[in-house]
Amino acid sequence: QVQLVESGGGLVQAGGSLRLSCAVSRSIILFNAMGWHRQAPGKQRELVAAISRGNRPNYADSVKGRFTISRDNAKNTVYLQMNSLKLEDTAVYYCAAMTTLTGAYNYWGQGTQVTVSS
Repeated sequence: QVQLVESGGGLVQAGGSLRLSCAVSRSIILFNAMGWHRQAPGKQRELVAAISRGNRPNYADSVKGRFTISRDNAKNTVYLQMNSLKLEDTAVYYCAAMTTLTGAYNYWGQGTQVTVSS
């Protein structure tokens, strides 16, 4: 069983920064991509950022220029650096792993709450 454990969420003021971490129980190079998703109250879960096995990042337009996804293969850990946080960034953030076989995010963490205040 693959386990993903997020950490780093919390309460932060608008304009502030936060770094999320996702620790994975096996080598992350086994996956096509790692991604960060978020779900805000009353909204569907959305992909925020993803990074491929080849270290190629992609971002949602809403976070481009503010968030940075990175990976440390030796530590089996994925990070999301969140800068210039806005009120609308408030959500539960989830880490997920995309399997090579299915091309879908098949494994998910439990989520970590990020709350941005004015």
